[in-house]
Amino acid sequence: MTEVPQERKLVTAVPGPKSQELLARKSAAVADGVGVTLPVFVARAGGGIVEDVDGNRLIDFGSGIAVTSVGNSAEAVVRRASAQLADFTHTCFMITPYEGYVEVAERLAELTPGDHPKKSALFNSGAEAVENAVKIARAYTKRPAVVVFDHGYHGRTNLTMALTAKNMPYKEGFGPFAPEVYRVPLAYGYRWLTGPEHAAEEAAAQAIDMITKQIGAEHVAAIVIEPIAGEGGFIEPAKGFLPRIAQFAKNNGIVFVADEIQTGFCRTGQWFACEDEGIVPDLITTAKGIAGGLPLAAVTGRAEIMDAAHTGGLGGTYGGNPVACAAALGAIETMKELDLNARARRIAEIMVPRLTEMQEKFPVIGEIRGRGAMIAVELVEPGGKEPNPAVTAAVAKACHAAGLVVLTCGTYGNVLRFLPPLVIGEDLLNEGLDIIENAFAGV
Repeated sequence: MTEVPQERKLVTAVPGPKSQELLARKSAAVADGVGVTLPVFVARAGGGIVEDVDGNRLIDFGSGIAVTSVGNSAEAVVRRASAQLADFTHTCFMITPYEGYVEVAERLAELTPGDHPKKSALFNSGAEAVENAVKIARAYTKRPAVVVFDHGYHGRTNLTMALTAKNMPYKEGFGPFAPEVYRVPLAYGYRWLTGPEHAAEEAAAQAIDMITKQIGAEHVAAIVIEPIAGEGGFIEPAKGFLPRIAQFAKNNGIVFVADEIQTGFCRTGQWFACEDEGIVPDLITTAKGIAGGLPLAAVTGRAEIMDAAHTGGLGGTYGGNPVACAAALGAIETMKELDLNARARRIAEIMVPRLTEMQEKFPVIGEIRGRGAMIAVELVEPGGKEPNPAVTAAVAKACHAAGLVVLTCGTYGNVLRFLPPLVIGEDLLNEGLDIIENAFAGV
């Protein structure tokens, strides 16, 4: 395994000539609907560095959207996946099963919140996990309706597009969508009209009122929520909101589904973000950080709910692929050995004070939020809260040119989100923050 030097290095403009040649090939061969945030073509990556085909080494504050939390080439992931690759690549677990799938399910039962009996089903992507969680909840409750929240993102399949709040780019032109999906308010403290101190109580009351009056709680199969809204802008619901919604679900026989696809596996400084307020979901969906970059997803939950679907009702040709399962076991091994929950908390200890200093200098920074290594800044017009997507894009562009991979998000396109690998060195973390500060100073 080749070690990637852990230092930023720019030898060409970003993107360089080789990347530009490959971008031309992409334009000719790949559908235009598949967009690219930063058109540098990667040759190798690891730790906190992505190296492109031109020899540029960029600091990674994106982790492939919270996927490579253990790094892009973690030793245990490569070792276990390589060994499995040499043995066999596929049999289809539904045809002739293998131990790796069972072992991943066992690890998930141990790691996810709650000490009740749990079972899992494995899939390929986060959207697939969410879609199957809805299937399982409907099978268990014999009810049709699904409740989701403002600013939520749950995927790009037909059902999960219906669950997702934001139209552009996820839903535009792709309807009609699956029915019996209902959206209710989220306790978005920064933008709550009566102030953040009222957001939890008022948003929960509004959501519960809408569910009971407009749908009827007795018709709701599942309430699906991200403990921290990811694509919606790293919105951490005001404290007290999630417990109220979870209790309402419990009181009404509704399956409470925590979508932990972006927040799970040490990203927020805990194994799962819902642990922060002691939430024990009925079902939890995971993907992204689970397997060190290989495609794997899961639904894990109460055994009696997971068993509601009839035999043969869950599955898929590639779900729980043996190589991906081996990678997941390697990723979990790495998370435990390196105590990546502590590393995520340390990243916050470094990032939040630096970003707070920037907020004092640059009034365009309206709010800093997030937990662990899932941190964001929301950018606004100075003096108010009007979203400022133009400056957001300009800061991201400046960071990219200086050799730092950053991502944007948010319902209004005005949030810079930072998702560094949990194994990133503190020197690279601080250098990345210097780049961000310089980018703000230059726009």
